[in-house]
Amino acid sequence: MVVVMKATATEDDIEHVEEKVREAGGEAFVSRGKSRTIIGLVGDTARFTGMPIQTYAGVDHVILIGKPYKMVARELHPVPTTVKVGPTAVGRESFNVIAGPCAVESGEQAMLAAKAAVEAGATILRGGAYKPRTSPYSFQGLGQRGLEILAECRAETGLPVVTEVIESRDVEHVAEVADCLQIGTRNMQNFALLKEVGQSQKPVLLKRGLSATVEEWLMAAEYVAQRGNSEIILCERGIRTFETATRNTLDLAGMVVAQNESHLPVIVDPSHATGQHELVAPMARAALAAGADGVMLDVHHAPTEALCDGAQALTPDELAGNPAGQGASTGHGDLPPANALHRHAIQGQVHRERARIRGRHEHEEVGPASRRQRVSSGAPVGTPPHIAIHAMAKSLCSYHTGFRPCAWPI
Repeated sequence: MVVVMKATATEDDIEHVEEKVREAGGEAFVSRGKSRTIIGLVGDTARFTGMPIQTYAGVDHVILIGKPYKMVARELHPVPTTVKVGPTAVGRESFNVIAGPCAVESGEQAMLAAKAAVEAGATILRGGAYKPRTSPYSFQGLGQRGLEILAECRAETGLPVVTEVIESRDVEHVAEVADCLQIGTRNMQNFALLKEVGQSQKPVLLKRGLSATVEEWLMAAEYVAQRGNSEIILCERGIRTFETATRNTLDLAGMVVAQNESHLPVIVDPSHATGQHELVAPMARAALAAGADGVMLDVHHAPTEALCDGAQALTPDELAGNPAGQGASTGHGDLPPANALHRHAIQGQVHRERARIRGRHEHEEVGPASRRQRVSSGAPVGTPPHIAIHAMAKSLCSYHTGFRPCAWPI
């Protein structure tokens, strides 16, 4: 059960609800949003139902949620949440490119990646100062020096920074630098860490666990939200299956399920999902067409010399959609320029298209003849969704002409 307080509710009103819940043998977890406060109740639901909570001062309404996750469920918050990472808004109404080095190896390497990211149109800088690795002999990151380098990159480029925190004791000092705290796949069920970042005031990017179901992923987000932090971005980064041709198996269907089940924004990391840089572009395009709220990409100026995950890293030229370093992008493995994936194009075209295909909006009058048609695919009204999606993908993700900013007819 969740209690939604009025915008005018006072601290005394909130404390009164908490007190009554404790008297009933339950626990109350308060989450303060920008305009309203919600209180998640844990305990005997039948007993809570018998309480006159609706009549308490400051209470707007009470929601009974059948899902095991309460605070992140769509039932609680039908309107999708937009999370602010620094000045950047991440949510359904935008499409963000997060790019940067998988691991911060040196000041020069990180700065080259950061400049490549901002020049390509990325809106958030990624970079790992702390790196949990499978082998204890692998590069573990630069730690505190890595955070200092990320701060320098932000000062130089203006991009907000997302970086991973791997231990509860590090949350406070990582949060001093980071604009967003990342919980990596290996820590998705590190419950002590989830609780700690839930008590911070920074947005949290939560990656899906290697073998986690969507429900387990959302339950991990619930740990963060239950502690008062609802500024959460989910990241689908592939799951481990029997397939060995790729590093992981990118579960775009799971990404869509997470969007439908939760009000949180969901992005995709095709770099870690595939483990091969030539597969990053096709999967970035697939994520875009599937309706992801953004993509997260690894960038390195010399992937063959990278200390961490070089095989999946894009060069600055590849990030810009120009792998040969000259002329237009022509190969089908080339990555669309980050600025071509930027939210202005998505807001103007792709978001409306996928909304129409899902049947959420009515068709609009568009085109010089004012005929009713699908804006980006050109498919007429009544076209079966799978054909309209194919037409949209073909027009937006051309393998033959490259994916340049001019390809967007907006």
